Amino acid sequence: MLSRLDHARLLRYAGLFTWAVIVLPLWLISRPVEDGEAASIGAGWPAWIAWAIFGFGFAWLSRALDSRRVNLADYVLLALMIGSAVALSYYSNSGLGVLLLMVAACVLPWLLPLPASIAVLVLSEIVVIPVYTRALGFMWFEAVMQSVLYAGFTCFVFATGYVARQQVLARDEQRRLNAELRATRALLAESVRVNERTRISRELHDLLGHHLTALSLNLEVAHHLVSGQAQEHVTQAHTLAKLLLSDVREAVSRLREDDAIDMRATLLPLADNVPGLRIDMDMPLTFLVDDPERAHVLLRCTQEIITNAVRHAEATLLRLRYSFDGDAVTLEARDDGRGAEVAVAGNGLRGMRERLAAYGGVLEIETAPGSGFTVRLRLPMDGAVLAHDEGADAGPATAPPQDRAPGEGGAPRHHPLEVP
Repeated sequence: MLSRLDHARLLRYAGLFTWAVIVLPLWLISRPVEDGEAASIGAGWPAWIAWAIFGFGFAWLSRALDSRRVNLADYVLLALMIGSAVALSYYSNSGLGVLLLMVAACVLPWLLPLPASIAVLVLSEIVVIPVYTRALGFMWFEAVMQSVLYAGFTCFVFATGYVARQQVLARDEQRRLNAELRATRALLAESVRVNERTRISRELHDLLGHHLTALSLNLEVAHHLVSGQAQEHVTQAHTLAKLLLSDVREAVSRLREDDAIDMRATLLPLADNVPGLRIDMDMPLTFLVDDPERAHVLLRCTQEIITNAVRHAEATLLRLRYSFDGDAVTLEARDDGRGAEVAVAGNGLRGMRERLAAYGGVLEIETAPGSGFTVRLRLPMDGAVLAHDEGADAGPATAPPQDRAPGEGGAPRHHPLEVP
């Protein structure tokens, strides 16, 4: 059963279990002594409130750690959770709150960058030193030593959470690379199929068609040189040769008609199992491009858009709409990420621009803080055959529509990156 749980869920359940079992010692120190007087280290209702606040905060913050987007409310709740752990130690006159700080340490790597996590970890251990001196009566040296002792255990828990986080990131990266590998393999298979059909059609046309044409011409000459019954047989052979030549041409034409790459089969694998991102692909039912190089450009641009949505935009939904504009393929990609004040062209966008530049393509970006990114590209075919059906069908990673359009929440800034 445990093998079916991922790292985030194991940490969540372990933390909730630790938080739950603290109720037993907290209840014991809250009981009065036998003579009816309250115990000198008794815990009152503030300690119970602090315990409950910590449990709520941890349960909320640890939900879907590997796929949720962290926001300002999560940071506030994290600070409240750490403060409630310190308050529990103070109001219960015990070290129970330090145990909760260990539990909080396991979620720090999931919510904060590594330097900020270490800073919060050190600060939380420093804050409990006055609790040891005032609530437990320790000397300052003893309080510092006690804090250092618990800091060692807390660092171990923090390292466990950090390793779990790295494992999840590595797993997600592997899943993304596997999706790209499947898409590349599909493109390679389509290219091999197209090349083989092209080779067969050329062989039929150049060899068999040539010989049949020569045979037909020779039979026509023989038809004029013979007479009688022999002429009838020559005429029949001439007719059969022309029929066979017509069949060969028709077969070559059929091979040429199917001599195109199925972009649906190539692009749809990219939408499978992308961690933390729902992808809605909308493309024509029949989406064929006969130029393998342009098909490769479209595939790589789609991969880069998905990668940017996962790594940089922190998006949870990405819509990809493929369509045809005359003799060009257009792609409009919208995500619900954090957006930016200015669209900065990094290596990924520059790579897209360079790929499109070879074919006279155009790349355009719209973004605004809190409104996500919108990427539009146009890839001319320049005589390449485009076979498509006007009907559209959503891909397998279809997501429910959002009420807010990606452009809402402020006027978007328009930054065209036109390829020269």
